[in-house]
Amino acid sequence: MAQRSGREATDEFVAEAMARARAVGVRQVITVGDTMASSRWCVAAAEHHPDVFAAVAVHPTEVEGMSEADYAELEALAAHPKVVSIGETGLDYYWDRVEPQTQQLHFRRHIDLARRTGKTLMIHDRDAHADVLRILAEEDAPERVVFHAFSGDVAMARTCVDAGYVLSIAGVISFTNAAALRSAVAAISSQDVLLETDAPFLTPHPYRGRPNAPYLLPHTIRALASVLRIDVDELCQAVSITGDRLFGMTPATA
Repeated sequence: MAQRSGREATDEFVAEAMARARAVGVRQVITVGDTMASSRWCVAAAEHHPDVFAAVAVHPTEVEGMSEADYAELEALAAHPKVVSIGETGLDYYWDRVEPQTQQLHFRRHIDLARRTGKTLMIHDRDAHADVLRILAEEDAPERVVFHAFSGDVAMARTCVDAGYVLSIAGVISFTNAAALRSAVAAISSQDVLLETDAPFLTPHPYRGRPNAPYLLPHTIRALASVLRIDVDELCQAVSITGDRLFGMTPATA
C-alpha cells in the first residue's frame, strides 16, 4: 500500500481500503514512503489507523537534492513506534533520472540509518542487482533486510537467502510472462518470502491493469503457493511468522 495524491490520501480512503482488506483476511498493512512528503504522510496514516504501519525513506529516483535536514527528519520519523522499516531505498537504473553514483551515495546513507535506528531495511532494486548486493556487503547490511518486489533470477535468489535477506513477492508472480521469477522463487522456501501489493501497481492476475490494493493479496498468495508447492494456509502461516520477525507486527494475512 502506498500514498497517492487526491482522494487516496484521505483518511476515508485508508479506512475503506482496510475494510476491504479485512474482508479477505488481510488485517494489517505497511504503507511505504518514497519521498519526504509521502514519508510524513505514511507516519500520519499509521497514527490515525491502528491497522496501518509505516516505512519511511526516499526512493532512489527521488534522492536528488536531499539535505542533511532531510536525513535528520527521516531519522526523527523513524523513531515513531509505528514506523517499522527504512524503505523503500536502493538503486533504480531503469529510469534515467538520477546518476548511479548519486543513488549509491544515498543508498549508503539509508543503510546507515536503518542500522542506527534498528529498523528493517526495505530495498528497491531495479536493473541494479550487482550494485545493490555489493553495497549491502560493503556497508555491513542490517540484520533484517527485505527485497521489495523481488525481480532477480535463481542465482540472485539463492545469494540473497544465503545472506539472510527476505524476498518480498508482488502480483508479478501470477503473470504469464513471469516464468523467470517463478523459477527463482521455486529455488527457495516459504520461510524466505513475504507478500506485498506495491499498490496501486503490480496487480495480480486476473485483475492486471486495474489499481492494486491489499484486498487483492489472496490472488498473489495463491499464485505463490502454487510455485512453492505448498498449501495456502501453510504459506500464510510462514509469511506471518516472517513478517512478525521483520516488522514486529501481528500476522497480516489469514
